[in-house]
Amino acid sequence: MSYNEKSKQTLAVVKAMEEALGANSNTMEKHFHKDFRWMGNQGCGTKKNLQEFRNNWQLPLRAAFTDRAYKTEKFIVDGEWASCFGYIDALHSGEFMGIKPTNKRVKIHYTDFWEVKDGLIIDNWVNVDFPSILAQLGTDIFNGQGWEAFDRGDVEPPKPN
Repeated sequence: MSYNEKSKQTLAVVKAMEEALGANSNTMEKHFHKDFRWMGNQGCGTKKNLQEFRNNWQLPLRAAFTDRAYKTEKFIVDGEWASCFGYIDALHSGEFMGIKPTNKRVKIHYTDFWEVKDGLIIDNWVNVDFPSILAQLGTDIFNGQGWEAFDRGDVEPPKPN
């Protein structure tokens, strides 16, 4: 298979999986390799297989955020690798990190990197912007000390030694 064909196949695998997530599919095994791993940033955790991904990510996300639409802004593909960034537009209708449902619409920003092997996703590195979600729900985990204060001019950045 040529490099371009492999890239097209990888993109098709990833887009089909994303479509299944958006459709609330419960048959995710057709998108993931038997040795699948999901590695998330702090707060997201690491899932060692598809069942852990479903039980400890996919289903809790569904419970906390309903009326979801995946808005991937850009895919980048390189052979067996694909990446994307975008956000999920969702309604906060279930408890999330101890915050009771607010019924607010939120944007859940994400960046994903996937490795595809044998036509299935084997590895997924993901970064989900939990601080942004929490801020949209009224919780500033940085307690006003986020570096956005430098951008606004509220605080002078420290000078290096």
